[in-house]
Amino acid sequence: MTPFGQKVRDLRKARGITMKEMAADLDISQAYLSALEHGHRGQPSPALVVQICEYFHLIWDDFEEVHRLAGISHPRVVVDTRGLDQRKTELANLLAERIAGLSDGDTEDLLKRLKSAQTVAGKPLKR
Repeated sequence: MTPFGQKVRDLRKARGITMKEMAADLDISQAYLSALEHGHRGQPSPALVVQICEYFHLIWDDFEEVHRLAGISHPRVVVDTRGLDQRKTELANLLAERIAGLSDGDTEDLLKRLKSAQTVAGKPLKR
């Protein structure tokens, strides 16, 4: 499941809306909505993200949070390490190889460390 898919599912369930109802209301297939929630589909289009935010009447911080989650919900990530230090290539490969076996604690630790980094390639991180 992706962060976006989890958020959509949480919003839907909190409001007592079935997947079938939501899909019909958004004029998308139930199979597509299920795939989005379970992370079996790529990032939703920006238009669909707006449509979902409007569907749940999200404003301000909640609206921005759903957009942020959509932006970090690539179920198949490609990491291009060309031109980077060999240790960064090693890190990317080890993470790809071992991510499924990470404990919840290790996952949280890695997320915290990566989120605390101040810059990427000399540019401030988007949060």
